[in-house]
This record gives sequence, C-alpha cells and structure tokens, in this order.
Amino acid sequence: MSKRSKLTATLMIAAHLALYGQTTEADVNQYVSRNAPLDLRSSDITGQALPVENRATDDNSREMHLPEIGDPSGTVLSSNEEIELGAAFFRSLHGQVHINEDPETTDYIQRIGQKLSAHSADPERAYHFFVVMEPNINAFAGPGGYIGVNSGLILTTEAESELASVLGHEIAHVTQRHLYQAYQAASRLSLPTAAAMLAGILIGAKTGNAQVGQAAIVAAQAANQQFQINFTRDNEAEADRVGMQNLSKSEFDPRAMPVFFERMQQATRFAGNALPEFLLTHPVTVARISDTRGRAEKYAYRQYEDSFVYQIIKAKLRVLSATEPFEVEKYFRTINNHGTLQQQDVTRYGLALSLQAQKKYDEARPLLQKLIVQHPDQSHFVNALARLEVDAHHYPEALKHYDMALERFPENRGIVFNYVRLLLLMHKPLEAKNLLNAHSATLAPSTEFYELLAECYGELHNEAESHRYIAEYYYFNGQTHTAIKQLKLARQHAGNNFYINAVIDERLQALQKEEQESKEK
Repeated sequence: MSKRSKLTATLMIAAHLALYGQTTEADVNQYVSRNAPLDLRSSDITGQALPVENRATDDNSREMHLPEIGDPSGTVLSSNEEIELGAAFFRSLHGQVHINEDPETTDYIQRIGQKLSAHSADPERAYHFFVVMEPNINAFAGPGGYIGVNSGLILTTEAESELASVLGHEIAHVTQRHLYQAYQAASRLSLPTAAAMLAGILIGAKTGNAQVGQAAIVAAQAANQQFQINFTRDNEAEADRVGMQNLSKSEFDPRAMPVFFERMQQATRFAGNALPEFLLTHPVTVARISDTRGRAEKYAYRQYEDSFVYQIIKAKLRVLSATEPFEVEKYFRTINNHGTLQQQDVTRYGLALSLQAQKKYDEARPLLQKLIVQHPDQSHFVNALARLEVDAHHYPEALKHYDMALERFPENRGIVFNYVRLLLLMHKPLEAKNLLNAHSATLAPSTEFYELLAECYGELHNEAESHRYIAEYYYFNGQTHTAIKQLKLARQHAGNNFYINAVIDERLQALQKEEQESKEK
C-alpha cells in the first residue's frame, strides 16, 4: 500500500471514531463503498468479537498483544508516516480551534500525560498532550500520539485522578492501535489534505455535527477511493481496561474512572440530544460503568491526594475560559475560606487572576504577595505577580520579580517567555534574544517561541531573520501559504548572506512542495 493510501485509510478510521455514537448502519451504507475486503476484528454492526490474540490480556497479566507496526500486510502506517501525519494534523488543528498556548497549562498537561504514558504498553513513543480552549466536555486521540483534552472537561473533573483516567483511556487508544486495526484502501490523497480533513472531522465531533464528518467522507470518495471501516465498542472497553492498569501503575486512583463516567451519565440524564461530545465519542452505559467499577474494586483502596498544581491549573483555566471576569470573581468570592488551607490558597489565586483580568491590580497584588510568602517554591504565584506588574506598567518592579523568579526556576518556560516580553516592552531586544537563545534547548518549538524570536529580530532590524521566524509561526498555526509569503520576504532581505539564503531556500522549497500537494487533492 502506498504512503498516501495509508494516510487516507487512517483518516477514514478516525472519521468513524470521531463520529462514534452518531453514525448508523444506514449512514455507512450511504457514504461508504463496500467493495474493499477487510480483516474484520469486531463490529458494532455485526457484533463479532475481537480474536483473543489481538486483545490485551486480563488485569492480572502485564503482557499486551498489540498489532505490529511493521506488519507485512502493509495495512498500518510506518513510524515516520505516523509522525508526519500527526505533526500535519496538529498544525491543521491550530487553524480550526483555539489551542491553549499558556506554558504553565501546557507543561502541566504534558507532565501528567507523560507520567501515564511512561507506564503504558508503549512507553518509548513520543506523546504530545495539549489543551483545547472549548467549554465542551471532550477528549480525543489523534495520529502520531497527539492527545487533546478540552478545558471544559478539565473544569468538570473533581479530582486529578479523574483527569488522569481520561488521558489514560486516550493513551490506551493509541497503544492498542485502535485507529489502525482494520482497513484496506487505495487513494492519492495528499498528507496535507488528509491532515486538514482529519482536523475538520474532529471539529465535527466537537460540535456534535455529524454532517461535517460525513461531508469529509463524501469528499474523500470524490477523490476516487474505495474503503470500508469497522469500529467497535470493544475498543472502548479495551481502552478502559488498559487505561485503568496505567492509572494504577502511575499512582492514580483506578476508581476515578467509573466515578467520572457515572457523573457524566447523571449530568446528562435530562440533556436529550444535547449530549457532551465526550459521550458522543465515548458512549457510557450502565454496563460500562458497572464493568469499570468492578475492575477498579480489584485494586487495593488508598487515599489519592490531588497535586497542588492540578488545583492551580483548574483555577487558571476557569479565569482564562471566562467571557465575563466579573462572574469568575463572584465564583471565587463565594467559595472563599472553604475547604482545606491549600484549597483556600488556590481560591485566592483564582480570585487574584480574575481581579487582574479586570485591571483591579491594587486588589489582586496583596493576595499574590501573601501566596508567595506562604509558598516560596510555587512558580505560578511569583509568575502571576510579575505579570500583574507588567500589566500595570510597573516595569522596574516586574523586572525585579522576574530576575528573582528566573534564578529560582531557571527551566520554567512561562517565566522565560514573560521575561522576554517584558524586555521587549522595555526596548531591550538584544537581551530578550539572548535570553531566548540561552533557554532554547528547554523551550520546545511553539507559536509563542517563534513569535517572540521574530519580534526580537524585528526590533534589532534584522528583517531576514524576523520574516524567517514569523514564517515558522504561521506554519505552526497551519497557515502554510502565509508562511511561504514570509519566507519570500526573508529571501528579499537576506542579501548576500550565503548561510541564511541556503536555510531560507531549503525551507521555502519544502513548504511550496507541501502546498502544491494540498492543491492536487
């Protein structure tokens, strides 16, 4: 099977997983050609069961029987192809939803995800966990180990282990290769088009609009392909089972999974057709809750405390998600002085952020100052206070806070990025650039990194480098055409610098080739 055929097949599998719970057999008959043979594993339609050799073993066994990436039938993606599709998918997703770029939030979700994946059936795989700023309760696993969770789901959880149970479930979908278990397809669909279409399908699942995903399937049919897709509730049961194993190994509460499922079911009892996307793509039944609860009871009971950072990130997301900061302020004032001392401190942090969002700096400042004294090892509080002074235009005071914070937390991305912004506001672009370069080894490529670097070079009147890095910013956001324009501008300003010209030309050719491929299909 060709590379493009494999990418298309992956796209089609994900389409049905994204529309899981919405697509009927009639829909499949209407939209899907049944001419291609399949190695059926299991089906909601046929009710056939997965062969024992392709399932994970029971809870008492550590061994997992997984499909091999190098399967000689050629019906799965190679590692490189999956990485390419995953990166392209993530770029396309940037152009369609609001991906959270806050370093403190992204670092937290990546840290908890890596803790779980380290105990998974495929610990060597590179995973990329991220937060989508959407109030809908949803989470999904994309190609290449990209796992997204909506801010609405995080805010709905009442314990860190509940959030971990969702991530563990999605990790299990990846390790058990549920996206790639059974397909046979033929197509000339290009990688950029496949990635963009996959992102569009997930948008359809996010909004609960099955027509969006079905339109993507019709478009793929128009590309003259033949395919058949098989999806199964057995995949969900297996992801629950394997995910629960990962929870226990990672020192999270296995009982959190049925608790979260049950709350989702109870909360939507009177929702009618307005079900959360998490339930549309991960149907929760009484039998499923009973099964997960029974499995959880096999694990020894003990107390699982939420991490301080989990509570802090929830408070921050509540403020970042708010359309009316005043309403969030009222929320935190209502629960002020309730709960444990740690929970009370988190409430004061959330209250300070909500006041800061309303430019009530004098009210927010003493709250953060007290938190810093009480928790000197907590970077979130000193970062928030320094950011407050920046917003209040007290730059010298902010500079003192960032100097202290960087000395105490030298690897903290949020502090580094905010410090760079402050230096740019103070018209110190060389210091800002040097600070970024000094921490480049620990700053993963991101829109924020490229945007700040472009601004530094712009202030230094190095137009070639400024346009080159802003091109990477646009490319990372899924705007390939705009990135090409920026690279052409960089080429015009490069002069006779052989090295810069060579770098720009190589990158320009790669992006132009990708854009041409997306136009061909």
